Amino acid sequence: MEYTVLKLSRLAGVSTRTLRYYDEINLLSPCRINSSGYRIYGAEEVNRLQQILFYRELGVSLLDIKEILDSPSFHSMNALKEHHEKLLVKREQINSLIANVEKTIAMEEGIIIMKDRDKFEGFKKNLVDENEAKYGEEIREKYGNEVVNESNRKMLNLSREEYDTMEQLSNLVLVTLKEAYATGDPSGELAQKTAELHKEWLSYSWKEYSKEAHAGLANMYVDDERFTAYYDKEQPGLAKFLRDAIVIFTKKV
Repeated sequence: MEYTVLKLSRLAGVSTRTLRYYDEINLLSPCRINSSGYRIYGAEEVNRLQQILFYRELGVSLLDIKEILDSPSFHSMNALKEHHEKLLVKREQINSLIANVEKTIAMEEGIIIMKDRDKFEGFKKNLVDENEAKYGEEIREKYGNEVVNESNRKMLNLSREEYDTMEQLSNLVLVTLKEAYATGDPSGELAQKTAELHKEWLSYSWKEYSKEAHAGLANMYVDDERFTAYYDKEQPGLAKFLRDAIVIFTKKV
């Protein structure tokens, strides 16, 4: 079956402006233009749009989606299986938050008593699940299942105060890192302070600290583009600078 821009937009639940923009950036082009000048989309384009919307739902940028779909190694069935796995994780995260909200409503209505720890279980579990979905395979291969499982257990057992402190440390690492980057010296005082803060942040999820593991994680920030993107979205070059600062730091501790 074939569709005009208007019909496809109604079918997929996206605006006609979005479809035209996808055509402009060569992400989704029509299979042909009919005699009246209308863009016409066929089965192949419908399937590609479905993949685009799947990736958008998972937070992937349009530029990355285009690169993925245009790659010679792209396989639609493998992509669908990957989407399915990630959406199941996302559903579990949402269900966890829904359960947390329902318990909070019941507490406010005086039906149940909710411990402070319970109020944050959903958020902590979401953080663990997201990390597993994004980096679990690589981290487990590098450090082993036992180490990763212990780290997840420690995270889930954090008190409200510990969780808040961990979040504050995460933000402080980024702030100090950007200040240190401006100096251009990964061995300088600010850079080494950043590495020390990073070590302190790790203590909330690591069973025990290891300078070798710390340096190994820092190298992953550069070797794995997903880690690099996390830091470099704040400022290009931050991931490498942080890696260098941590490697220097671990040689001194």
